[in-house]
Amino acid sequence: MPAVSHRGRGRRTINEINMVPFIDVMLVLLIIFMVTAPLITPSMIDLPSVGKAARQPDQIIQVVLGKNDTLEMKIKDQTTALSLKELAAAVKRAQGAKDSVGAANSAVVISADKNVKYESVVKVMDTLQRAGIQRVGLSVQLAN
Repeated sequence: MPAVSHRGRGRRTINEINMVPFIDVMLVLLIIFMVTAPLITPSMIDLPSVGKAARQPDQIIQVVLGKNDTLEMKIKDQTTALSLKELAAAVKRAQGAKDSVGAANSAVVISADKNVKYESVVKVMDTLQRAGIQRVGLSVQLAN
């Protein structure tokens, strides 16, 4: 109920909000947050670590994804232009060209231009993995 003042001739109400209790509560909350903030420890995230393979791959098959979503397969010095549908069969043939030991230890590395959509890279990776190709990785350039 608003306060009533008796000054002057008539009675009138005072339409003001008392801010003192609001400020008191805010200062108490501020002090609580200032005291507890240093006590909160940031959570640690366990990231997977990558080690060196015990044995390097015998053969590296590089799949290059160009700016216009063009696909090329490089094996040593040979480059072959491919479509996405032909990619899995061509990689299987390249892995089978070596003996059975080399096929088991051949790696496929996808190299893509940085302006290529992420979706295109995932499509290539998905195509290779659906074909049963095990060792599929991404080529990156390390920042200096």
